[in-house]
Amino acid sequence: MVPEIAFGNRTRVALDVGCGVASFGAFLLSRSVITMSIAPKDVHENQIQFALERGVPAMVVAFATHRLPYPSQAFDLIHCSRCRINWTRDDGILLLEVNRLLRAGGYFVWAAQPVYKHEEAQQAAWKDMEDLTSRVCWQLVKKEGYIAIWQKPFNNLCYMSRNSEVQPQLCDSDDQPNKVWYVSLKACITRLPENGYGANVSSWPARSHEPPQRLQEVDMDAYIARNDIFEAESQYWNEIVEGHVRVFHWEQWKLRNVMDMRAGFGGFAVALINQKFDCWVMNVVPISEPNTLPVIYDRGLIGVTHDWCEPFDTYPRTYDFLHASDLFSMEQKRCNISVILLEMDRILRPGGHVLIRDSKDIIGEISDITQAMNWKTDLRDTPEGPYASRRLLMCDKPFS
Repeated sequence: MVPEIAFGNRTRVALDVGCGVASFGAFLLSRSVITMSIAPKDVHENQIQFALERGVPAMVVAFATHRLPYPSQAFDLIHCSRCRINWTRDDGILLLEVNRLLRAGGYFVWAAQPVYKHEEAQQAAWKDMEDLTSRVCWQLVKKEGYIAIWQKPFNNLCYMSRNSEVQPQLCDSDDQPNKVWYVSLKACITRLPENGYGANVSSWPARSHEPPQRLQEVDMDAYIARNDIFEAESQYWNEIVEGHVRVFHWEQWKLRNVMDMRAGFGGFAVALINQKFDCWVMNVVPISEPNTLPVIYDRGLIGVTHDWCEPFDTYPRTYDFLHASDLFSMEQKRCNISVILLEMDRILRPGGHVLIRDSKDIIGEISDITQAMNWKTDLRDTPEGPYASRRLLMCDKPFS
């Protein structure tokens, strides 16, 4: 219908709202598109759990009063097929959240009864949707059969040319669209950066290796240029993962659902891609760290903001491999280490693997707790040698 969508090239990261068992996301994986499949309410016998069992990225996310835990301009395409969401209610506040998440020039795909049914109630719902999308400056690029596709504008020109009384209004200039943890939904249009800043990402797979523009917005103490930090992290994880594959024979592991619990710029996930692993990575950016999540999405990866003092929104036994680099030394003042490890045990499959890289001061305590949890542990020096400040803890969760 719209060849410009170009799955696996222009479109790399998608969001599927009301995903069922994530068949849409599973199909797009074969087209080099990674889809975050979410269920606002998982009412149909734990379908999100089934999706994760299939090896497809999925989460239960409450689409209600707070922003979703993803940054602005995260997704190249957002899909809703019979997702049971009334996009026009409450002044369109839920569609405005989708607008925040959608990349400039990105596409919203809606497959629903108002698109194709001619009953009076359905046609009224379609007119409401047409009116709302027009007021938020989305262009209806195709309507065919039961599918309608809109495109978000590339800049703010349409917004600025509207009558000043048209609702919804633009968000205040001091709004922080990437701030999401327990931030309430806002019934306003998220402003796009000037000159396409942040939307000018390369096509896949080049975008995974290039420092994105939004890297410069990351609020972090740095004595060297952010681009240099980005390149150094990428090289570091490429070398580390290549070494681990060789030494620990990761190629023998059946990895599909992987989580990086302190993802940084997503270098670990890209290193796994470079090593040709047939897996996907949930990149988690702790709220105590600089918000690098926009960079992760600009690289063509997926991830989420999270506070490790709280449970993670997933079912038990849904991940094959958990990676935690310097997580515990960063969080020990805020969170109970035992609570984090017990949460890891909850979400890790029997037979799953854990790699913890942390300081010598804390790794011994972590090792004691994991042994008490009946994990099989192997404490080793890092590749940097026995005098390095960090050590590696490899863990396997038993089947019984």
